[in-house]
Amino acid sequence: MKTEKPEESTPENGGQSTPIQKSSEHKERIQRTVIACFMGIAAGILSFTVAGEVNPDTGLQVNAIVGGLLLLAGIVFQKHVFIITRIDYTKLGAKDWFYQGFMTFALWLISWTVLLNPFS
Repeated sequence: MKTEKPEESTPENGGQSTPIQKSSEHKERIQRTVIACFMGIAAGILSFTVAGEVNPDTGLQVNAIVGGLLLLAGIVFQKHVFIITRIDYTKLGAKDWFYQGFMTFALWLISWTVLLNPFS
């Protein structure tokens, strides 16, 4: 005699998520946001460090394009960090990846700009 397990209630099958499912999804979203912020800050610090000396007249660095490339690398590298931290990146849609990229961009821009400004 075959006993059937009751199907879990999920939004995909028309049911409601349980509080435990909601909590785990919320923790995963927080982890993804923290990863995006960390990648943005790391890319900003690397951009400042690698792009060369700051020209005091213009306030720009010699190889500023390297900073943009490091930003793109930080966005792409998040997928690998998700694999390491065991976050299921396959269920992320275009809106989720846009959010990840925007958060990385925002923190990259803020950290690089703060480092470019003289402290005196």
